[in-house]
Order: sequence, then structure tokens, then C-alpha cells
Amino acid sequence: GNEYVDWLMGSGPMVLGHAHPAVTEAVIKAVEGGSTFFATNAKAVELAEVLIDAIPCAEQVRFTTSGTDACFQAMRAARAFTGKEKILKFEGGFHGTSDYALMSLTPSPSVEYPQAQASSGGIPKAIQDLMLIAPYNDLATTETIINAHLDDIAAVIVEPVQRVISPKPGFLQGLRDLTKKHNIPLIFDEVVTGFRLAYGGAQELFGVTPDMCTVGKIMGGGYPLAGLLGRADILSVYDKGASDEETFVNQIGTLNGNPVACAAGLATLAVMREEGTYEKIRGVGAAIRGALVDICNENGVPVQSCGEDSIFDVYFSEVPVSNYRDTLAADTAMMTRFNTGLLERGILKGSQKYYPSTVHTDEDVERTIQAMREVVPLARG
Repeated sequence: GNEYVDWLMGSGPMVLGHAHPAVTEAVIKAVEGGSTFFATNAKAVELAEVLIDAIPCAEQVRFTTSGTDACFQAMRAARAFTGKEKILKFEGGFHGTSDYALMSLTPSPSVEYPQAQASSGGIPKAIQDLMLIAPYNDLATTETIINAHLDDIAAVIVEPVQRVISPKPGFLQGLRDLTKKHNIPLIFDEVVTGFRLAYGGAQELFGVTPDMCTVGKIMGGGYPLAGLLGRADILSVYDKGASDEETFVNQIGTLNGNPVACAAGLATLAVMREEGTYEKIRGVGAAIRGALVDICNENGVPVQSCGEDSIFDVYFSEVPVSNYRDTLAADTAMMTRFNTGLLERGILKGSQKYYPSTVHTDEDVERTIQAMREVVPLARG
């Protein structure tokens, strides 16, 4: 077979690398005790306690098996809690593949806010009327939309770092202030950013605490596991004893919180808590980002470096990128040639995002940079 320097890392969860000894050992031990019980188990309880200690907004935890389901549950819980139906999301934001989440993921720029547009076939048109769309990093437009729909909005959901677009200074805090003013639950989708930007996720890094958040990827250690975390009063909608027939939310999943995935998560997070872990990840990312920008500048290629050192990518564009519509100015054909050229030289990355890890070596970094030096002038066309 072929050998690659992997920057895709399973689309994010393999922050400790593949088959990390501590995770593998924990999983084998867990499997020997039974793979799933459809009942609360010790590993799930232990992981829930770790999550509550780590994530600022977490008072309670509900486990799911995917980020899609976690985000779907967050929106459903908000609707039950508030008695309202509409969700505001940001154009270009990805919250999984539910009908609601796939609104305006890749819409036409001719669609005016806050109109939603389906980004997949098979979605009922009625869903469009239940979603409101705002431009990421534009607090003024977001406020206008919220003010026009105050009686209908059940929640605002946002990726704190939208794909690889970082929030402008004050955007997340402004969103927090705005939603709190109107008693609208704020949901951070931290499936990607959770335990990657910092141990406490984007909430820790940016100092903004939402009402609920979703986590996945890293917290499952490469196994099917995700979760909805948040305020106890909101998550009480899952408690039949604390809810009436109209507000009770029925959440069932055969493998939710299964002990094998929870064991992998516990082992992963234990390593993530070790001193120097985040400095290592950020250092690797900074080296790659800086080198790629330099190489582009040397070759006269317009480039925008986006994201944080622990999760980033570039756009080949002269237009600074702060939201989805800005990305439409990028040279996607060049990006395809660039990524293909890297792959041909043994460098694996996705169409979006580099995922630095704790196990990328100086040699991996240098090999990647050398491939970039070769590919950028060729990809330019």
C-alpha cells in the first residue's frame, strides 16, 4: 500500500493519532466487559462527569452516537423548552445532515436573508419555513433578523469557528448578549472545536458560554460517540418526571453512551489533559500555516489563511474571508489541483481543514512543506 502524512485524521477525532496505545488498551478492556447494554453504565457516567468538569456550559449530558444527532437533539430540546419552532443558523454552517441542519449549507448567494434554502435533495419544503439564516460574523444583520422574529425563535445555533472561519472579535460575545437579552437559548456546535481549540473547547478559548453545546469527534476517541451538554433546566425536557406531555422529549438510541466508545473517550481526554498537549498541536499547525502562506506569497498566489492553529485551511483568494459568501470568491479549481498534487506526493488532507495532532513530527511537517513548495506553482496553472 501507500504511505501518507495524514492531515485528515478521520475528519478530526484522531487527535492522538491512529491506534494510540492508551486508547487501544482501554477499548480492548472495555470490549471484554461487554460492548453495549442499552442501560446506564459506569463508563458513561464517568465520561459525563469528565465532560461536566471540562466544558463551561455543561450541567447535564445526553449521549448520542453522532454529531448529527447531537445537533438535532439540541434543536429539538430548545423547541420543547421554549415552545417556539424556528431555529436561526448561519449561512454555510454545518450541523450534520438532518433536514434542519442542511438548510443553507451551500446556498446560492442570490437568496436574501433570512430565507433558507435546502442544500440536499429529499428535504420537505416546509422545513425552509422553520429555519432562519443569517451571515456569520455579521452581528448587526443577525440582530435585525432576531428582532423581526422574536416570537418564533426557539434557539440560535452556531459553529464558534464556522468550518475554518474564526469569529471576529466580539461576535460570539455579542451573540451571547443578544440571545440572553431575549431569553433565546444559544447553542454552540462544538463537534469539531470541542477539545481541539482548548480542553474546554471554543467556550474556553473565546471566553463565551452558551446555554447548550454539542460535542463529538475527539471526545469519542475515534469511536461513534457524541453528546448534548447544557443547562439543567433546558435538558430537563428529557426527564419525564420534570416535563408534561407537551414538553417531554423522547430520546432513545441503542448505542448511545455505550461503554466501549466511552472508554475510548475517557482514555483520549486523559491524554489531552497532559501538560504541553495543546502547545504541541498549535505549534504543528502554526508551522504548516506559516509556511504555506510564505510559499504562496513567493509565487504570487493570493491567499487567505483562516481558522486557528489547531484547525485551519487557506483560500486561494484576494478577498478576506469572514463568512460563507466571502469563500465564493476563492479559486476552487486551484484548490482541487493543490490538494490532488499533495496527495500524489503522499500528503493526505480533506477538501477543507488541516487537523494537526499530538503525533505529527518535525519530519512530517517538513515533508508536507516540501510538497507544498512543489505543488503551489503547479496548481496555480
